[in-house]
Amino acid sequence: MPSEARETPATVFEVADLVQWQKDSVVSRTLIKRDKGTVTLFAFDKDNALSEHTAPFDALLHVLDGEAEIKIDNAPYQLKAGEAIILPANHPHAVRAVTPFKMILTMIRS
Repeated sequence: MPSEARETPATVFEVADLVQWQKDSVVSRTLIKRDKGTVTLFAFDKDNALSEHTAPFDALLHVLDGEAEIKIDNAPYQLKAGEAIILPANHPHAVRAVTPFKMILTMIRS
């Protein structure tokens, strides 16, 4: 299981199992947190969302399970399990669960 202080550098795990859906909630778990970037796992219950915001860095959003609507610059994108999209730095974006869904967000700071 990922951790900030682990004894061995390699651990095999099922990513989607590390976070569970909670009714009417968005749940997150940081898997890696470094000065140059983060990897965060999210679980959204249906119709839950992250409101529109911007970030100063590019990010890769990868849907692991379920379906989501991602808006970038107010343009909607429908993503399902296995699909990914780049959230460009300084562009407004929002995330909404069409069904319960899980995603992994990789943000690179540079």
